[in-house]
Amino acid sequence: MRAAVFHGRRDIRVQEWPDPPAPGPGEIQLAVVRAGICGTDVEEFASGPHLIPLAAPHFASGHRGPLVIGHEMVGEVVATGPGVDAFRTGDLVVPGSGVSCGECRWCVRGRTNVCARYFTLGLHVDGGLAERVNVPARISRSTGGLDPDVAIMAQPLAVALRAVRGIDPEPGRTVVVIGLGSIGALAVAACAARGVETIGVDITAGRLETGRRAGAGLLVDASRQDAAAAIRAATDGHGADVVIEASGARAGLATAMDAVCRGGHVRLVGLHRDPSPLDLTRLVLEEITLDTSKVHICDQDLPEALALLHAHPEIATTALDDVIPLDRLVPDGFSRVERGEVSGKVVVRPG
Repeated sequence: MRAAVFHGRRDIRVQEWPDPPAPGPGEIQLAVVRAGICGTDVEEFASGPHLIPLAAPHFASGHRGPLVIGHEMVGEVVATGPGVDAFRTGDLVVPGSGVSCGECRWCVRGRTNVCARYFTLGLHVDGGLAERVNVPARISRSTGGLDPDVAIMAQPLAVALRAVRGIDPEPGRTVVVIGLGSIGALAVAACAARGVETIGVDITAGRLETGRRAGAGLLVDASRQDAAAAIRAATDGHGADVVIEASGARAGLATAMDAVCRGGHVRLVGLHRDPSPLDLTRLVLEEITLDTSKVHICDQDLPEALALLHAHPEIATTALDDVIPLDRLVPDGFSRVERGEVSGKVVVRPG
């Protein structure tokens, strides 16, 4: 089959790759009809490997060496393994991105996204930027008839919904989203669906436009102005009640801390690779909550994302930049995203 294989920094090859084996117990095999490019994938391409286990086996998946990248996908079931009753050949499904053990203390408590043996499709084992892939049936959900170009937004929307769920946005509270890539833009859309207006912050015109389409009431171009000052000016000097930091950039975290109000809430969603100093004294004296949100909890967030897309398919349209063939993955996908030339999600047709 044709697949996008990560071999190292700036070395993703669209090449022939072995077909996945027959699905094992609890697995389904998908013919991938759409796959998404995530910011984490682009970071691995541009400066990795950070998460992909090229040199040593991953502690949970056991994989080592080059692998098929991609953890956002929609596929048609072409085979089922022993013990799979929920899906049949021909079903169109969306898998979650992470695989949990179901047995550790965190899984038992429902916190599958921090499972002790957690691993991610397309980062720690072969993923979905390929013609076929095997995935666990228990982390997969039927699209319910959604168009594939809409359904492909379900997994990143689930990530955004988990981030938003933890801040309890309500009308009348000021919510700021820093970083209007796919997760940030979908977080804006998730807030808009709840009737909450947001302030969107980014440094590229395309992403700011995506934030506008997603429902941001005010947009701040951080490349042209002091974003924290603009946010405070828009909130009568108080600052934002809630800041979702989705950029993963050091400057984004600094803006979040400068823009949040007394008693406010900063939620980190973007992955921060560089050390970032924090004014811990201010956090204590002003009782500012600082916490994080990792990926999604499949049983909770993925069904909600699919339901929201059924009710508001325009969320997917808002977040979509382009649909490209697999052979154009690097020049029209990874490279454009890295250069900031996209205004939303780049989606791939592997077939």
